[in-house]
Amino acid sequence: MQEITTRHFAERLERGAQHARAAGLDGLVIAPGPDLGYFADYLPAATTERITLLVIPADGEPTMLVPALEHGDAAGTRAADAIKLVDWRDGEDEYVPTAALLRPDGRYGISDATWAMHLLGLQEKLPSAQFGSLSRILPMLRAVKTTDEIDRLAAAGAGADATFEDVLSLTFAGRTELELAAELDRLLREHGHTQVDFTIVAAGPNGANPHHSPDGRTIREGDMVVLDFGGLLDGYGSDTTRTVHVGEPTDEGHEVYDVVKRAQQEAFDAVAVGVPCQEIDRVARRVIADAGYGEYFIHRVGHGIGVTTHEPPYLVEGEEHPIEAGMCFSIEPGIYLPGRFGVRIEDIVVAAEDGGHRLNNTSHELHLVR
Repeated sequence: MQEITTRHFAERLERGAQHARAAGLDGLVIAPGPDLGYFADYLPAATTERITLLVIPADGEPTMLVPALEHGDAAGTRAADAIKLVDWRDGEDEYVPTAALLRPDGRYGISDATWAMHLLGLQEKLPSAQFGSLSRILPMLRAVKTTDEIDRLAAAGAGADATFEDVLSLTFAGRTELELAAELDRLLREHGHTQVDFTIVAAGPNGANPHHSPDGRTIREGDMVVLDFGGLLDGYGSDTTRTVHVGEPTDEGHEVYDVVKRAQQEAFDAVAVGVPCQEIDRVARRVIADAGYGEYFIHRVGHGIGVTTHEPPYLVEGEEHPIEAGMCFSIEPGIYLPGRFGVRIEDIVVAAEDGGHRLNNTSHELHLVR
């Protein structure tokens, strides 16, 4: 796997500037959070009231304002040689040096994660400047992944796949959802994840809630069990869902599972550069609706993934942005029968010129567990 170096961050900063120019912005203002990690390889040890902001001008040198006591950490990142650092000290008005990095009448996209107190402080110093939500102005800013990013997403997907293969050997019946969720957490870490974001275990009627939080319910013979889990490996996300059954399913269980499996496959087959994101959702939704379960598919079919497990592009009705080569996203149709059970199958997919490529490769067959 290719090492990420200063060059990669310099290229990201330049792409950020290009996006700003194309959108008619004077630059981007990046606060601690996923955007700062992406552009500056920096996440302060503790996000506090002390302001840290990276300014990526449409034209000019990227500059990051940091508290003086944190200068060493900021200077030690892989991106440090591509970014000018400006310090401020406790007791100073931090918004004076911050405002000096911006045009008084400029128009900027600002990270959604920016604290309100910092945005308001900037607006007070620069009353003629305009700030807009980065996710609204440039929603696809991080959507197209480079080869080194796709390699890391593939590695995260492989770690999640290995986790699922190990889970299949565990006993489900007689154990609680919380116990199985803890096993998923343990296995993800064993397979390289440094951060676990979620481990959904939803058995029987709990599976009808797509975002069920595992609880003390004991899994029993005859339960359909939705397993949705993921996190970060080397800074990039995994997110996969498989549905298993404890013992032999009913005919209805087989039918619902087969509908979801077909919807997932047809949506995957529809992935192509230039196809609107919403079309992937429509394809899966048609399959499920034609089978008579349309009202029970209650969420979008997919979301982007990268340095966070949920980010643009969103594969949902109304998102007309065309799929581009390098976009990575989930395809995860589901059917949820209230009070009874749910089924979901999810893979991470990368779009390429020749179509979609799965980054999750475990079987889509309905696995029977004990």
